[in-house]
Order: sequence, then structure tokens, then C-alpha cells
Amino acid sequence: MKKYLLSLIIFTGLCKIAAQTPIDVFSQIVFYDGYASNIVVPVPTNTIKLANFRYAKKLTNVELNSFENKIQMNVTIGTLCDNYDRIGGVHLAMVPKGQNSYTLNDTSVKRLEIARYITPFMNKNLSPTEVPYSFQVDNLYSIFSNMAIRNAYDIWIELDVFGVPYAANTQVAGCAGRNDVFTGTLNFMTYTDPSVTETFNTLIPLLDSNELNNYNNTDQAGQTVRLINFNLTQSATDAKFFIVSTPHGANTNGEEYVRRQNFISLDNSQVLTFTPGGTSCEPYRMYNTQGNGIYGASPKPDSWWTSWNNWCPGDAVPIRSFTAGSLSAGNHTIKYEVPTAVFYGQDGRIVLSMYMQSNSQQLSVKDVSTVDVSVFPNPTADFVNICSDKKINSIAVYSAEARKLNEVRDSKVDLSDYPAGVYILDITLEGGLQFKHKIIKK
Repeated sequence: MKKYLLSLIIFTGLCKIAAQTPIDVFSQIVFYDGYASNIVVPVPTNTIKLANFRYAKKLTNVELNSFENKIQMNVTIGTLCDNYDRIGGVHLAMVPKGQNSYTLNDTSVKRLEIARYITPFMNKNLSPTEVPYSFQVDNLYSIFSNMAIRNAYDIWIELDVFGVPYAANTQVAGCAGRNDVFTGTLNFMTYTDPSVTETFNTLIPLLDSNELNNYNNTDQAGQTVRLINFNLTQSATDAKFFIVSTPHGANTNGEEYVRRQNFISLDNSQVLTFTPGGTSCEPYRMYNTQGNGIYGASPKPDSWWTSWNNWCPGDAVPIRSFTAGSLSAGNHTIKYEVPTAVFYGQDGRIVLSMYMQSNSQQLSVKDVSTVDVSVFPNPTADFVNICSDKKINSIAVYSAEARKLNEVRDSKVDLSDYPAGVYILDITLEGGLQFKHKIIKK
């Protein structure tokens, strides 16, 4: 009897595995120096090389029809001649129907970053030479199965990793003079789960690998605010927003080494607060075979890792989300803010991607406007300056109890006569874009 039960368990497990459908997209594609001129190489059918750091493959109708409501995406990055940690990602590109090639800067293409990962410090001569990443992306089924999208767009999958071989050229045996940096493999595993009922019929791309600071703007706290304005042609229910964000900057006091709170507001209501990282990187030590990495020669306690790390070389970046319930037709504004980000020496950036899916609205793929705003210094002892891509129409000052104290039509506010405490600035930009911002008076 026990033998029979064991056989049944094994058989059941095998059936479950056999029921999954694999969809192979990329296999051992080679990435090259991200800073070098584009290198022309042969590519597989339905595949294009957009740059040394990014490839794209169009999903066929057979492949799209194969997707079911449970989807796991697997990425494997292999080491060649880059031995540093690099940022990589997977993007879904919607290309106007029948357009069999496109460029990275083609404005007719709508993109979503659906996954991000950080490569480990790898030496191609030491094992393991590959690192795996897995992502649960069930929400993509609503895109792959949406015939309104498929009738208007071809759906492409893009895989990228921006590698640089210069250090490896001298530090890794066999890499002298080479410019190949990594290999990449991507596939999906999909199956049906009858208990899954979540579906979406609306898709709005918002940001794809959008950079805050971008290495040249500021080294003063309070200047990292991104406003994303979008319009709904009709009301939407069960709106869900997907976010991928990582801080970068590896020099002294770089943003990679300082854990900071990130705040997201929708229409002036805070909807998500998070601090990246805070987990031990020890599970990924095995992939970091290059000695110049952050891991050192011996394991570190959890307290050491969690005191500073925002992400781990060799790990996938979390895909965060928040739900907003019902959204009315008309304009909406998301504010993304990292108030204490400093970018010491004007070095570093925060890479941000975001998109929305919802129900009860027709397909809506629209251009989305973004505005960068600097509100500084914060905290302040006297003046607060507001700089923006758009003209400042007015700034109203409110107490923490929502009592209006003042209003100016200028780009700065004088708080020198106000007592210490928390104040709210209600800022209106040219064109009617409006948002609230908290200020601390010292």
C-alpha cells in the first residue's frame, strides 16, 4: 500500500510538471560592450539586435496563444568578459502591427519593464558561470491574451544587460582585447490555475527605465521628485500599478550604499512607502566568484547586510505594486519621491519603471507626460525653492492641520517667520498640474 501511494505521489507530481508549457525566447545570446559602437552579429528568426546591450524577439501567434493564466519567467545570465555587477532587465515592447523592426528610440513603441536583475561579480574561469533569476508575471496573461492589443500591436520581448569589459580585460585571464560581456537566456513556463480570477482589460505604460538625477543634476536632498500625469478616457476599476525601482551610484557615499525611504502618492494620497533592500546577500555569494566584489572572503552577518544594502549582486529586483480601487475619468498624477537622496558629488541615479493595469475600461495606450520638480532645501530654516520643467503658477502654504496660511505666485516661499514644524505646499504648475509636498521647517 505504501509503495502504491508513493508511486501515485510521484506520478501526480510528474503530471503537474508535464502540464506546464515552456516558451523559449532567447538562448545564449551574446551581449557586448555597452559603450562601444553597435556590433553586427547574426540573430535568430523574429529577433533583432537593438544595441550591444539589448535584443528583442517578436512572439508569434502560436506562442501568444500558448500562454495560460500562471506565468513564470526565467532568465539566466552567463559570464563572459565583464566581472562587475551590472543592471539588466526584461521589457515588453508593443510595436505597431506589421512593423518588423524598430529602434530603441522609436516613439511609436510602447514599453513596460516587466523584470529587473543585478548581475553578480563573476569570473568566467570560475564556477558557477551562470546565475538564474525567476519572476512570477501572471498579470502578463491579460496582455498576451488581449486581442485588442494583438490586433493593434506586435508583442516583442526585450532582454538587456549593460556590460563593460574594461576591468575584465586586465583582471580576468582570457579576456584581453575582448568586448563580449555576458550571455542571456530567457524562457517562460505557463499553466492554468482555475482558482486565478484576476484579469485586466486596460493597459497604460507610464515609465520605462526612467532616470531620476541621471548623474548631472544635484547633490542636495529634496530634489528627487518625479510627477507622472496620465489621463483616463473613462473610469477604471481595480486599478493596479506595477513598479520597479533601484538606486545606483557606487562611489564614496553612493546611493547604492544608503537605504532610503521611497514614497509614492496618487492624486495627493500616499499609496506606497518602501525602503529597498534590507535582506542578506549571503544566498548569492556562490555566484560572486570575482574577488573584487562586495562579498569579501568570509560570510557576513545579516545585520551587516541589512544596515546598508539596497539590492544584492546576483539577485532579482522585487516587482512592487499597489492597488487604487476605482479611478474616475480624467487626469491623475503620481508623485514618486525619495526625499533624502543626496547623490553625493552629483553621482548616481534612481532607475524607475511603472505601468498600470485595470478593469472596466477600453484599451488605453497613451502618451504620458512626466515633470521633474525640485523642492529644496528640505528641511529648511527660511526659504523653499521650487524648480520645475513647467512654470510655477502658485504655491499655497498649509499647516499640518490643513489650515491655509499663505499663497504666493512665485517659485519660492519664505517660511522664516513660521514656527518649526511640518507644513504642506500645494503647488500648481502651468497647465493645471497640481500636487502637494511636505516641508519641514527647522
